[in-house]
Amino acid sequence: MIETDILIAGGGIAGMSAAARFAADGHQIVIVDPAPADIGEGSDLRTTAFLEPGIETLTKAGVWDAIKPTGAELRVMRIVDAGGETRTPRETADFDGAETKQGFFGWNVSNKAARVALMAKLAQLDNVDFRFSTTVTGFKNTARFADVTLSDDKSDDESDDETIRAKLVIAADGRNSSLRDMAGIEHKRWAYDQSAIVFVVTHDKPHDNISTEIHRTGGPLTLVPMPDLDGKPCSSVVWMTPAKRADELNAMSNEALSAEITHDTMNLFGPLSVASPRAVWPMIAQVPSRLIAARLALIAEAAHVVPPIGAQGLNMSLHDIETLAELMAKAKLHNEDIGATALLKSYERRQLPKTLARVGGIDLLNRASMFEPKTLRDLRYVGLSALNRIGPLRKLAIKVGVGK
Repeated sequence: MIETDILIAGGGIAGMSAAARFAADGHQIVIVDPAPADIGEGSDLRTTAFLEPGIETLTKAGVWDAIKPTGAELRVMRIVDAGGETRTPRETADFDGAETKQGFFGWNVSNKAARVALMAKLAQLDNVDFRFSTTVTGFKNTARFADVTLSDDKSDDESDDETIRAKLVIAADGRNSSLRDMAGIEHKRWAYDQSAIVFVVTHDKPHDNISTEIHRTGGPLTLVPMPDLDGKPCSSVVWMTPAKRADELNAMSNEALSAEITHDTMNLFGPLSVASPRAVWPMIAQVPSRLIAARLALIAEAAHVVPPIGAQGLNMSLHDIETLAELMAKAKLHNEDIGATALLKSYERRQLPKTLARVGGIDLLNRASMFEPKTLRDLRYVGLSALNRIGPLRKLAIKVGVGK
Protein backbone atom coordinates (compact mmCIF):
# COMPACT_ATOMS: atom_id res chain seq x y z
CA MET A 1 0.00 0.00 0.00
CA ILE A 2 1.22 3.48 -0.94
CA GLU A 3 0.44 6.49 1.26
CA THR A 4 0.09 10.03 0.00
CA ASP A 5 -1.36 13.35 1.08
CA ILE A 6 -3.82 13.79 -1.80
CA LEU A 7 -5.14 11.48 -4.49
CA ILE A 8 -6.74 13.25 -7.47
CA ALA A 9 -9.00 11.25 -9.78
CA GLY A 10 -9.13 12.91 -13.19
CA GLY A 11 -6.27 14.08 -15.38
CA GLY A 12 -8.08 16.76 -17.36
CA ILE A 13 -7.21 20.44 -17.19
CA ALA A 14 -8.94 20.86 -13.83
CA GLY A 15 -7.33 17.78 -12.26
CA MET A 16 -3.86 18.73 -13.48
CA SER A 17 -4.36 22.33 -12.31
CA ALA A 18 -5.31 21.01 -8.88
CA ALA A 19 -2.23 18.78 -8.78
CA ALA A 20 0.09 21.66 -9.70
CA ARG A 21 -1.56 24.07 -7.24
CA PHE A 22 -1.54 21.66 -4.30
CA ALA A 23 2.00 20.50 -5.09
CA ALA A 24 3.17 24.11 -4.97
CA ASP A 25 2.20 24.12 -1.28
CA GLY A 26 4.30 21.03 -0.63
CA HIS A 27 1.64 18.32 -0.61
CA GLN A 28 2.43 14.85 -1.95
CA ILE A 29 0.12 14.10 -4.88
CA VAL A 30 -0.96 11.01 -6.80
CA ILE A 31 -3.09 11.86 -9.85
CA VAL A 32 -4.73 9.16 -11.97
CA ASP A 33 -6.58 9.14 -15.26
CA PRO A 34 -7.99 6.26 -17.34
CA ALA A 35 -6.69 7.73 -20.62
CA PRO A 36 -3.20 6.93 -21.90
CA ALA A 37 -0.60 9.67 -21.79
CA ASP A 38 -0.63 10.35 -25.51
CA ILE A 39 -4.39 10.63 -26.06
CA GLY A 40 -6.54 13.71 -26.49
CA GLU A 41 -4.06 16.41 -27.45
CA GLY A 42 -5.56 16.82 -30.91
CA SER A 43 -9.13 15.75 -30.17
CA ASP A 44 -10.37 18.62 -27.99
CA LEU A 45 -11.18 21.58 -30.24
CA ARG A 46 -12.45 23.75 -27.42
CA THR A 47 -10.69 26.75 -25.95
CA THR A 48 -10.83 28.14 -22.43
CA ALA A 49 -11.02 31.80 -21.49
CA PHE A 50 -8.93 31.92 -18.34
CA LEU A 51 -10.17 34.81 -16.18
CA GLU A 52 -9.01 36.34 -12.95
CA PRO A 53 -8.88 35.05 -10.26
CA GLY A 54 -8.27 31.71 -12.02
CA ILE A 55 -5.11 33.13 -13.58
CA GLU A 56 -3.84 33.89 -10.08
CA THR A 57 -4.39 30.25 -9.11
CA LEU A 58 -2.41 29.05 -12.13
CA THR A 59 0.32 31.57 -11.30
CA LYS A 60 0.58 30.13 -7.79
CA ALA A 61 0.73 26.70 -9.40
CA GLY A 62 3.76 27.84 -11.39
CA VAL A 63 2.25 27.12 -14.80
CA TRP A 64 0.67 30.37 -16.02
CA ASP A 65 3.88 31.72 -17.57
CA ALA A 66 3.94 28.66 -19.85
CA ILE A 67 0.22 28.87 -20.74
CA LYS A 68 -0.06 32.62 -21.37
CA PRO A 69 2.09 32.89 -24.55
CA THR A 70 -0.09 30.32 -26.32
CA GLY A 71 -3.26 32.41 -26.05
CA ALA A 72 -4.84 35.74 -26.95
CA GLU A 73 -5.65 38.52 -24.50
CA LEU A 74 -9.31 39.29 -23.78
CA ARG A 75 -9.60 43.05 -23.35
CA VAL A 76 -13.32 43.54 -23.96
CA MET A 77 -16.37 41.31 -23.46
CA ARG A 78 -19.00 42.38 -26.00
CA ILE A 79 -22.62 41.24 -25.84
CA VAL A 80 -24.79 41.82 -28.88
CA ASP A 81 -28.56 41.40 -28.77
CA ALA A 82 -29.81 40.28 -32.19
CA GLY A 83 -33.07 38.71 -31.11
CA GLY A 84 -35.45 40.84 -33.12
CA GLU A 85 -37.46 39.82 -36.15
CA THR A 86 -34.59 40.75 -38.46
CA ARG A 87 -31.02 39.51 -38.01
CA THR A 88 -29.51 42.87 -37.00
CA PRO A 89 -27.84 44.07 -33.80
CA ARG A 90 -30.39 45.83 -31.58
CA GLU A 91 -28.10 46.56 -28.64
CA THR A 92 -24.36 46.19 -28.11
CA ALA A 93 -22.82 46.33 -24.65
CA ASP A 94 -19.06 46.45 -24.18
CA PHE A 95 -17.60 45.47 -20.82
CA ASP A 96 -14.05 46.80 -20.84
CA GLY A 97 -11.25 45.04 -19.02
CA ALA A 98 -9.82 48.49 -18.30
CA GLU A 99 -12.49 48.71 -15.59
CA THR A 100 -10.94 45.74 -13.77
CA LYS A 101 -7.98 45.83 -11.42
CA GLN A 102 -5.66 43.99 -13.80
CA GLY A 103 -6.77 45.92 -16.91
CA PHE A 104 -7.98 42.87 -18.86
CA PHE A 105 -10.48 40.04 -18.45
CA GLY A 106 -8.23 37.13 -19.22
CA TRP A 107 -6.65 35.04 -21.98
CA ASN A 108 -8.21 32.60 -24.41
CA VAL A 109 -6.13 29.44 -24.72
CA SER A 110 -6.72 26.22 -26.62
CA ASN A 111 -7.39 23.25 -24.36
CA LYS A 112 -4.61 21.41 -26.17
CA ALA A 113 -2.04 24.12 -25.32
CA ALA A 114 -3.17 24.30 -21.69
CA ARG A 115 -2.97 20.55 -21.37
CA VAL A 116 0.54 20.38 -22.85
CA ALA A 117 1.79 23.09 -20.47
CA LEU A 118 0.25 21.42 -17.43
CA MET A 119 1.64 17.98 -18.31
CA ALA A 120 5.10 19.46 -18.76
CA LYS A 121 4.85 21.18 -15.37
CA LEU A 122 3.72 18.05 -13.52
CA ALA A 123 6.52 16.02 -15.12
CA GLN A 124 9.02 18.36 -13.42
CA LEU A 125 7.61 17.94 -9.91
CA ASP A 126 9.10 15.37 -7.54
CA ASN A 127 6.00 15.43 -5.32
CA VAL A 128 3.56 14.49 -8.12
CA ASP A 129 3.05 10.92 -9.33
CA PHE A 130 0.92 11.02 -12.52
CA ARG A 131 -0.50 7.62 -13.44
CA PHE A 132 -2.09 7.25 -16.86
CA SER A 133 -4.27 4.34 -18.01
CA THR A 134 -5.38 3.96 -14.40
CA THR A 135 -8.99 3.75 -13.17
CA VAL A 136 -10.45 4.19 -9.70
CA THR A 137 -12.36 0.99 -8.94
CA GLY A 138 -12.91 1.30 -5.20
CA PHE A 139 -13.24 3.94 -2.49
CA LYS A 140 -13.39 3.35 1.25
CA ASN A 141 -13.35 6.29 3.63
CA THR A 142 -12.87 6.43 7.37
CA ALA A 143 -12.44 9.19 9.91
CA ARG A 144 -8.64 9.03 9.54
CA PHE A 145 -7.93 8.24 5.87
CA ALA A 146 -9.35 7.04 2.56
CA ASP A 147 -8.32 3.91 0.70
CA VAL A 148 -8.66 4.11 -3.07
CA THR A 149 -8.34 1.02 -5.25
CA LEU A 150 -6.68 1.56 -8.62
CA SER A 151 -6.79 -0.71 -11.63
CA ASP A 152 -4.13 -0.57 -14.32
CA ASP A 153 -6.13 -0.65 -17.56
CA LYS A 154 -3.25 -2.45 -19.28
CA SER A 155 -3.77 -5.52 -17.11
CA ASP A 156 -6.77 -7.86 -16.83
CA ASP A 157 -5.48 -9.39 -13.61
CA GLU A 158 -7.34 -8.03 -10.55
CA SER A 159 -4.43 -9.14 -8.40
CA ASP A 160 -2.45 -6.29 -9.96
CA ASP A 161 -4.86 -3.73 -8.47
CA GLU A 162 -3.22 -1.30 -6.08
CA THR A 163 -4.49 0.59 -3.04
CA ILE A 164 -3.52 4.17 -2.31
CA ARG A 165 -4.12 5.50 1.20
CA ALA A 166 -4.68 9.27 1.17
CA LYS A 167 -5.51 11.97 3.67
CA LEU A 168 -7.78 13.56 1.08
CA VAL A 169 -9.30 12.38 -2.19
CA ILE A 170 -10.27 14.89 -4.89
CA ALA A 171 -12.95 13.90 -7.40
CA ALA A 172 -12.09 15.71 -10.63
CA ASP A 173 -13.33 12.82 -12.73
CA GLY A 174 -15.99 14.64 -14.67
CA ARG A 175 -19.75 14.97 -14.92
CA ASN A 176 -20.17 11.18 -14.68
CA SER A 177 -17.90 10.96 -11.65
CA SER A 178 -17.51 7.41 -10.38
CA LEU A 179 -16.05 8.66 -7.09
CA ARG A 180 -19.14 10.81 -6.50
CA ASP A 181 -21.30 7.74 -7.04
CA MET A 182 -19.10 5.58 -4.79
CA ALA A 183 -19.50 8.16 -2.02
CA GLY A 184 -23.29 8.09 -2.43
CA ILE A 185 -23.58 11.75 -3.38
CA GLU A 186 -26.69 12.37 -5.46
CA HIS A 187 -26.87 14.94 -8.24
CA LYS A 188 -29.47 16.68 -10.35
CA ARG A 189 -29.00 16.93 -14.11
CA TRP A 190 -31.16 18.61 -16.71
CA ALA A 191 -30.75 18.85 -20.45
CA TYR A 192 -31.54 21.57 -22.94
CA ASP A 193 -32.77 20.79 -26.43
CA GLN A 194 -29.58 22.46 -27.49
CA SER A 195 -26.05 21.62 -28.56
CA ALA A 196 -22.86 23.61 -29.04
CA ILE A 197 -20.92 23.19 -32.24
CA VAL A 198 -17.31 24.30 -31.78
CA PHE A 199 -14.66 25.08 -34.38
CA VAL A 200 -12.14 27.73 -35.40
CA VAL A 201 -12.59 30.47 -38.01
CA THR A 202 -10.36 33.02 -39.68
CA HIS A 203 -11.70 36.42 -40.73
CA ASP A 204 -10.61 39.59 -42.52
CA LYS A 205 -11.45 42.10 -39.80
CA PRO A 206 -9.22 42.03 -36.68
CA HIS A 207 -10.88 40.88 -33.48
CA ASP A 208 -9.07 43.63 -31.51
CA ASN A 209 -8.98 41.25 -28.52
CA ILE A 210 -12.77 41.52 -28.17
CA SER A 211 -14.80 38.45 -27.22
CA THR A 212 -18.19 38.77 -28.92
CA GLU A 213 -21.27 36.96 -27.63
CA ILE A 214 -24.28 37.32 -29.94
CA HIS A 215 -27.64 36.55 -28.35
CA ARG A 216 -30.37 35.48 -30.69
CA THR A 217 -33.19 32.93 -30.67
CA GLY A 218 -31.80 29.45 -30.08
CA GLY A 219 -28.82 30.35 -27.96
CA PRO A 220 -25.69 32.52 -27.96
CA LEU A 221 -23.09 32.47 -30.72
CA THR A 222 -19.68 33.40 -29.31
CA LEU A 223 -16.43 34.25 -31.07
CA VAL A 224 -13.40 34.41 -28.80
CA PRO A 225 -10.02 35.84 -29.91
CA MET A 226 -7.18 33.48 -30.69
CA PRO A 227 -3.63 34.12 -31.94
CA ASP A 228 -3.40 34.72 -35.69
CA LEU A 229 -3.50 31.63 -37.91
CA ASP A 230 -1.35 31.74 -41.05
CA GLY A 231 -1.19 35.51 -40.77
CA LYS A 232 -4.97 35.99 -40.53
CA PRO A 233 -7.10 37.04 -37.53
CA CYS A 234 -8.53 33.96 -35.88
CA SER A 235 -11.32 33.21 -33.38
CA SER A 236 -12.71 30.15 -31.67
CA VAL A 237 -16.45 29.61 -32.13
CA VAL A 238 -18.95 28.24 -29.64
CA TRP A 239 -22.29 28.19 -31.45
CA MET A 240 -25.16 27.16 -29.18
CA THR A 241 -28.29 26.28 -31.11
CA PRO A 242 -31.18 23.79 -31.04
CA ALA A 243 -29.81 20.25 -31.25
CA LYS A 244 -31.35 19.54 -34.65
CA ARG A 245 -29.86 22.74 -36.07
CA ALA A 246 -26.42 21.87 -34.64
CA ASP A 247 -26.51 18.52 -36.44
CA GLU A 248 -27.48 20.27 -39.67
CA LEU A 249 -24.60 22.72 -39.32
CA ASN A 250 -22.17 19.93 -38.55
CA ALA A 251 -23.21 18.08 -41.71
CA MET A 252 -22.42 21.09 -43.94
CA SER A 253 -19.29 21.46 -46.04
CA ASN A 254 -16.71 23.97 -44.83
CA GLU A 255 -17.83 26.38 -47.54
CA ALA A 256 -21.50 26.15 -46.58
CA LEU A 257 -20.76 26.43 -42.85
CA SER A 258 -18.53 29.46 -43.52
CA ALA A 259 -21.38 31.17 -45.37
CA GLU A 260 -23.86 30.27 -42.62
CA ILE A 261 -21.78 31.67 -39.78
CA THR A 262 -20.93 34.80 -41.78
CA HIS A 263 -24.68 35.38 -42.10
CA ASP A 264 -25.42 34.66 -38.44
CA THR A 265 -22.64 36.99 -37.24
CA MET A 266 -24.26 39.71 -39.38
CA ASN A 267 -20.95 40.34 -41.14
CA LEU A 268 -19.52 41.90 -37.96
CA PHE A 269 -16.20 40.22 -38.72
CA GLY A 270 -16.45 40.23 -42.50
CA PRO A 271 -16.42 36.87 -44.31
CA LEU A 272 -15.59 33.97 -41.99
CA SER A 273 -13.75 30.82 -43.08
CA VAL A 274 -13.89 27.53 -41.17
CA ALA A 275 -10.30 26.61 -40.33
CA SER A 276 -10.58 23.44 -38.22
CA PRO A 277 -12.59 20.26 -37.74
CA ARG A 278 -15.80 20.61 -35.71
CA ALA A 279 -17.22 18.95 -32.62
CA VAL A 280 -20.76 18.93 -31.24
CA TRP A 281 -21.48 18.90 -27.50
CA PRO A 282 -25.01 18.37 -26.08
CA MET A 283 -25.86 21.05 -23.51
CA ILE A 284 -26.65 20.04 -19.94
CA ALA A 285 -26.45 21.54 -16.48
CA GLN A 286 -25.76 19.62 -13.30
CA VAL A 287 -25.32 20.16 -9.56
CA PRO A 288 -24.71 17.69 -6.70
CA SER A 289 -26.60 17.59 -3.41
CA ARG A 290 -23.29 17.86 -1.54
CA LEU A 291 -19.68 18.71 -2.35
CA ILE A 292 -18.08 16.47 0.26
CA ALA A 293 -18.07 13.10 1.95
CA ALA A 294 -15.63 11.82 4.56
CA ARG A 295 -12.12 12.35 3.10
CA LEU A 296 -13.58 13.38 -0.29
CA ALA A 297 -14.12 16.72 -2.05
CA LEU A 298 -15.77 17.28 -5.41
CA ILE A 299 -14.35 19.85 -7.82
CA ALA A 300 -14.83 20.85 -11.45
CA GLU A 301 -17.44 18.95 -13.47
CA ALA A 302 -17.91 16.43 -10.67
CA ALA A 303 -19.27 19.44 -8.76
CA HIS A 304 -20.92 21.57 -11.46
CA VAL A 305 -21.71 21.51 -15.16
CA VAL A 306 -22.95 24.61 -16.98
CA PRO A 307 -23.47 25.67 -20.60
CA PRO A 308 -20.48 27.62 -21.99
CA ILE A 309 -21.80 31.12 -21.31
CA GLY A 310 -19.55 33.81 -19.88
CA ALA A 311 -16.52 31.51 -19.68
CA GLN A 312 -17.62 30.26 -16.27
CA GLY A 313 -17.03 26.49 -16.42
CA LEU A 314 -13.30 25.99 -15.88
CA ASN A 315 -12.99 29.25 -13.97
CA MET A 316 -15.50 27.91 -11.43
CA SER A 317 -13.26 24.82 -11.20
CA LEU A 318 -10.18 26.93 -10.51
CA HIS A 319 -12.12 28.68 -7.76
CA ASP A 320 -12.89 25.28 -6.19
CA ILE A 321 -9.18 24.47 -6.32
CA GLU A 322 -8.06 27.75 -4.77
CA THR A 323 -10.57 27.51 -1.92
CA LEU A 324 -9.31 24.03 -1.05
CA ALA A 325 -5.68 25.11 -1.42
CA GLU A 326 -6.12 27.99 1.01
CA LEU A 327 -7.86 25.81 3.59
CA MET A 328 -5.22 23.08 3.32
CA ALA A 329 -2.37 25.61 3.53
CA LYS A 330 -3.73 26.85 6.86
CA ALA A 331 -4.12 23.31 8.14
CA LYS A 332 -0.59 22.38 7.04
CA LEU A 333 0.83 25.49 8.69
CA HIS A 334 -0.67 24.43 12.01
CA ASN A 335 0.20 20.75 11.51
CA GLU A 336 -3.48 19.86 11.23
CA ASP A 337 -5.23 17.22 9.14
CA ILE A 338 -5.77 18.41 5.53
CA GLY A 339 -8.63 15.94 5.07
CA ALA A 340 -10.46 16.58 8.32
CA THR A 341 -14.24 16.78 8.28
CA ALA A 342 -14.19 20.31 9.70
CA LEU A 343 -11.97 21.49 6.82
CA LEU A 344 -14.18 19.84 4.21
CA LYS A 345 -17.30 21.35 5.76
CA SER A 346 -15.66 24.77 5.49
CA TYR A 347 -15.02 24.08 1.80
CA GLU A 348 -18.65 23.11 1.24
CA ARG A 349 -19.98 26.14 3.14
CA ARG A 350 -17.91 28.42 0.92
CA GLN A 351 -18.45 26.73 -2.42
CA LEU A 352 -21.88 25.13 -2.49
CA PRO A 353 -23.92 28.37 -2.27
CA LYS A 354 -21.72 29.96 -4.96
CA THR A 355 -22.01 26.85 -7.13
CA LEU A 356 -25.80 26.77 -6.89
CA ALA A 357 -26.03 30.52 -7.56
CA ARG A 358 -23.80 30.38 -10.64
CA VAL A 359 -25.38 27.28 -12.11
CA GLY A 360 -28.81 28.83 -11.58
CA GLY A 361 -27.71 32.17 -13.01
CA ILE A 362 -26.19 30.62 -16.12
CA ASP A 363 -29.31 28.49 -16.55
CA LEU A 364 -31.43 31.64 -16.56
CA LEU A 365 -29.08 33.38 -19.00
CA ASN A 366 -29.18 30.42 -21.34
CA ARG A 367 -32.96 30.16 -21.22
CA ALA A 368 -33.19 33.92 -21.79
CA SER A 369 -30.93 33.61 -24.82
CA MET A 370 -33.31 30.99 -26.25
CA PHE A 371 -36.41 33.17 -25.95
CA GLU A 372 -38.64 33.07 -29.02
CA PRO A 373 -41.73 35.15 -28.08
CA LYS A 374 -41.27 38.81 -28.98
CA THR A 375 -42.21 40.08 -25.51
CA LEU A 376 -39.51 37.93 -23.90
CA ARG A 377 -36.90 38.90 -26.51
CA ASP A 378 -37.73 42.53 -25.81
CA LEU A 379 -37.36 41.93 -22.07
CA ARG A 380 -33.86 40.54 -22.70
CA TYR A 381 -33.09 43.61 -24.81
CA VAL A 382 -34.24 45.95 -22.01
CA GLY A 383 -32.05 44.11 -19.50
CA LEU A 384 -28.96 44.36 -21.67
CA SER A 385 -29.65 48.04 -22.30
CA ALA A 386 -29.81 48.64 -18.55
CA LEU A 387 -26.49 46.86 -17.97
CA ASN A 388 -24.92 48.87 -20.77
CA ARG A 389 -26.14 52.29 -19.65
CA ILE A 390 -26.26 52.17 -15.84
CA GLY A 391 -22.72 52.43 -14.46
CA PRO A 392 -23.19 50.59 -11.15
CA LEU A 393 -24.99 47.72 -12.91
CA ARG A 394 -22.22 47.47 -15.49
CA LYS A 395 -19.55 47.34 -12.79
CA LEU A 396 -21.52 44.66 -10.91
CA ALA A 397 -21.81 42.62 -14.12
CA ILE A 398 -18.05 42.87 -14.64
CA LYS A 399 -17.37 41.78 -11.07
CA VAL A 400 -19.72 38.80 -11.34
CA GLY A 401 -18.40 37.89 -14.78
CA VAL A 402 -14.82 37.46 -13.59
CA GLY A 403 -15.97 35.34 -10.67
CA LYS A 404 -15.52 37.71 -7.76
